[in-house]
Amino acid sequence: MNLQSEIDYFSELPTLDQARLIAVFLFELTSEARATVGPGADPAQDATRLRFVNELVSRLARFLEQLLADDHARPANDVILRMLLSARPDKAAERLVMTAYRRAIHGFDRYDTTMTIDA
Repeated sequence: MNLQSEIDYFSELPTLDQARLIAVFLFELTSEARATVGPGADPAQDATRLRFVNELVSRLARFLEQLLADDHARPANDVILRMLLSARPDKAAERLVMTAYRRAIHGFDRYDTTMTIDA
């Protein structure tokens, strides 16, 4: 995966498509994080990774809100994509993010969000 091409792709998307892609990624990330939780009421099997995912979800949820509110003080697109897709010392955490990102990108359908259809 080429980080710069991912940044360029994301930056070229209309705002609503950027928001949709982040939302799909958040869904996929939380699906990946389920593996860190034990069955039933058991505590987390991997609390460190679960905290890592929680921090990413928190930051991305805030970015998503800023994106939709057109808050110009939000982090730049390249900062967000680098936060997600750069290499990490924790290779298990890196695989978790990359798996979620790949599924989000492959499942993402780009729509022209500037057009509305009245029923």
